[in-house]
Amino acid sequence: MRKNLVKGWRPVLVLLLLFVIWEIVVKIAEVPEWLLPPPSKIFAEAMTGWRDFYPDVFSTVKISLFGFAIGAFIGLAVAILLHLVPILRDSFYPLLILSQNVPIIVLAPLLVIWFGFGLLPKMIVITLVCFFPITVAALDGFSQTPSELKHYMMMAGASKTQLFWKLELPFSLPSIFSGLKISATYSVMGAVISEWLGAKQGIGVFMTFASSSFRTDRVFVAIFTIMFLSLLFFSLIVFIERRVVRWQPKGDYNK
Repeated sequence: MRKNLVKGWRPVLVLLLLFVIWEIVVKIAEVPEWLLPPPSKIFAEAMTGWRDFYPDVFSTVKISLFGFAIGAFIGLAVAILLHLVPILRDSFYPLLILSQNVPIIVLAPLLVIWFGFGLLPKMIVITLVCFFPITVAALDGFSQTPSELKHYMMMAGASKTQLFWKLELPFSLPSIFSGLKISATYSVMGAVISEWLGAKQGIGVFMTFASSSFRTDRVFVAIFTIMFLSLLFFSLIVFIERRVVRWQPKGDYNK
């Protein structure tokens, strides 16, 4: 615990150093605040404008969590289906990878045309962003199950269902949590993109109004909030992983 606290302060100190350099360079170069505000101006705006900003943050958090839950469920379900039915994996896995080459920012206006400005297109955007990392990570985890353990269970008379639930799924949990960590950070980005489609509240709406009125300080407040929420969601998944996957050996990174 003490080692983690000590290591946790290192990136914080680096971040503070970058803020100090940013503040000094902007002041010395006399950069206009509308072009690049100093960190002190951004921090002051975050403090004074928090009362007006927090409903947007709450709205983004709500749809991020909702979309992440749907994306995680669909991603894991698709991975299990493709793993258990090899002919489906051979048929759809290349198309799955190909679908990720379509930029969400291009697909989003089409979703508005097809489904309107309600909650559905927003959930579809977040789900599309979240489900792919979980599907790929889970499929990799399933395929990396040691063959000798599979042969041992098959020799003991285990069925295909028992093989999956008692060996392949538990063995792939570290990979699944890796996909969940990536998707958790992507969910905030997906929520902000979906809010650009059209919404009454949200960080995406806040950023749109701030940029159109040249309030660069508010745009940076929104950016730092997105980064903080992504880090918070990532840390939450790490916390859950450490309590679920207790048998995972600690590597040098965790020492």
